[in-house]
Amino acid sequence: MSARTGGRGLLVLEVVFVLVAVAGLALWSVPGALVVGGVLGVLACERTSANRPAVEGRQGREAAGGERQ
Repeated sequence: MSARTGGRGLLVLEVVFVLVAVAGLALWSVPGALVVGGVLGVLACERTSANRPAVEGRQGREAAGGERQ
């Protein structure tokens, strides 16, 4: 088993754990589960985007998100 496959297995296990926890919370409080699920979704997106390599080759205003003219 390669390190990449082990990482995917751990990711799947982590997602299943979070889904079960949020489903358990939803049995008690649906609004609370929606809030917790939303916060965890944002954290997951931030974590994924932090692992991506930076885009190179941008200069000037484009790097800051400006429009081309």
